[in-house]
Amino acid sequence: MKPRIHFYCVLTMAIMTIGCGQNHQSSPPSAVAGDNASDLDKEARSQAADFKLPRGRSLHARDLLSDPNSLAFCYGGYRGKSREDAPSIAQIKEDLQILSAMGVKIVRTYNTQQFPFAENLLKAVKELREERDDFDMYVMLGAWIECEGAWSKDVNHDAEHLANNTAEIKAAIRLAKEHPETVKVIAVGNEAMVHWASSYFVRPGVILKWVRHLHNLQQSGDLPGEIWVTSSDNYAAWGGAESSYHTDDLRALIGAVDYVSLHTYPFHDTYHQPEFWIAPESEQEQTGVEQADFAVKRAHRHAVAQYQSTADYIKGLGIEKPIHIGETGWASVDSAHYGEKGSKAAGEYNAGRFYDAMRAWTKENRIACFYFEAFDEQWKDMGEADGSENHFGLIDLQGRAKFPLWDEVDAGVFRGLTRGGVPISKTSNGNQASIEAAVLQIPTVSDLGGLAISTVNPKRRVGEVVTESKYVLLHDSLTPNDSNDMTYPSEISKLNVWESTCGMELLKPTIRVTTGTGEWWGCALEIQGDGKGEDLSNFGSGQLHLDIRGDAESKFQIGFQTGMYSAGTQVNCFVTVGPRADLELSKDWTTHSIPIAVLNREKKADLNDVTGLLFVKSETTAELATTIEIRRIYWSTD
Repeated sequence: MKPRIHFYCVLTMAIMTIGCGQNHQSSPPSAVAGDNASDLDKEARSQAADFKLPRGRSLHARDLLSDPNSLAFCYGGYRGKSREDAPSIAQIKEDLQILSAMGVKIVRTYNTQQFPFAENLLKAVKELREERDDFDMYVMLGAWIECEGAWSKDVNHDAEHLANNTAEIKAAIRLAKEHPETVKVIAVGNEAMVHWASSYFVRPGVILKWVRHLHNLQQSGDLPGEIWVTSSDNYAAWGGAESSYHTDDLRALIGAVDYVSLHTYPFHDTYHQPEFWIAPESEQEQTGVEQADFAVKRAHRHAVAQYQSTADYIKGLGIEKPIHIGETGWASVDSAHYGEKGSKAAGEYNAGRFYDAMRAWTKENRIACFYFEAFDEQWKDMGEADGSENHFGLIDLQGRAKFPLWDEVDAGVFRGLTRGGVPISKTSNGNQASIEAAVLQIPTVSDLGGLAISTVNPKRRVGEVVTESKYVLLHDSLTPNDSNDMTYPSEISKLNVWESTCGMELLKPTIRVTTGTGEWWGCALEIQGDGKGEDLSNFGSGQLHLDIRGDAESKFQIGFQTGMYSAGTQVNCFVTVGPRADLELSKDWTTHSIPIAVLNREKKADLNDVTGLLFVKSETTAELATTIEIRRIYWSTD
């Protein structure tokens, strides 16, 4: 097959020099300015080629992470539909030999004591070292951190789940001391600070406390000093996005960690921030594969921009700190937001292009990249076999290497290795034409309308008081203009599904919600005001109008939101819909005019800061997904 890696050689940045200790850091690379590749230092290349890492206890994390020849992967290894069905040591050894053959030198885990996986992994590494002189593997050990009341209705983000977090950290310490030759990084929390992790996130001060605790143990000699301590989180949580994250505790945490472990997922952003993914008019006459090539190229630049925005924030604090990629990846299959019904980003071809791009960029810049992930895991989305979370692996459950790894199969990298007793083969029987034929057509500019309401009032900015008598979100007969007393929102309003719990799409002139099947689900139409909401204070004595129909059999909430969830100021104003609720739901269209005073019955909402112009949420578990449709949505002052 044709080599793929050269396609991305133009997407490079200046080489980053990694710091050499807890108190010695380096500046991050600058952002990509265009298509021209930066000149690589030939001497540095030569040194990298000749460089050989020390083994075992003498190896420092800084050397491992900055080695351009050592690949890193996120590794779960779960083959069944539940994490209670943990892989055996023999199965883990089978996986590790596959990864080792690929050049992988370090793998990342997520829990220490809630499941036996991490301990079994370390045992498997030890056994393989004893059995094979040529085997070498290290571990980034993750300790799961969560807030008080995590995964419940009583979630409290201002406090931590002390018993669980303490147990996770204690187990991390024990495992690191028992396996000092293998554990080279401890990550305090996984996406534990990013605000969209609404079921469990904590404030940075919690992470900071545990990072300092581990460093204190290193100072006293009770934890190996060659271990680096970090937290692995979304780029936004590290300060690379809106200012709501920029707290004193985050600044202190950035100063305390040995390096920043940053997550970037352009794949997810193809749905939630799709502007970079949409095919411009100049590309619409190209073939699907050509469009995909350009789109994935833009996706890679999107990842680089997120990396750079974080680097710029950290530099602005006067802190120099190494930044490595703790997670990035691309799913090969999806049945919802990223597949045929959504951004159409999922697919093996796109996954291959993105994998090559990230590996080329990070290798040339000596950035470790823990690619997510090595193998498919089917427990992640038990309710939907084709859910994207089940398909981020580069090797599927049948032991077949996906398109990103076909070159390795051709090169004989996996010769003599098996998974579940089955030799590693190629997906689609190695037919690249089949992979290319499955590429989904990249959405066009006009398709963006399915993800946002882009009709706005350009004469007003978010935060300015709305003075008109009607505020129209979506209506087939109300059309604001200069001669009537109506207006549109001040900025684009995006459809936001919370934590992928349900479906939400715009089918003008209707919003259709596909209900979730978990313990809760929710979505909203959110104004894009960079943390600032619409001032609808003049509508306090008015009404929210809408038509609704559907076949949902359980109760749900509908209304609006004020404030920011991440800042702890969010207020949900709603009525309930469904059996024995405020409003009945019919399969026929029904018009409702709901007083704002009824929605805001607890009088806690700040109508100067309406951030969710419409939201729908349920806290009732349902077995089947159903449909709710909403249209003719507007606010009125009377």
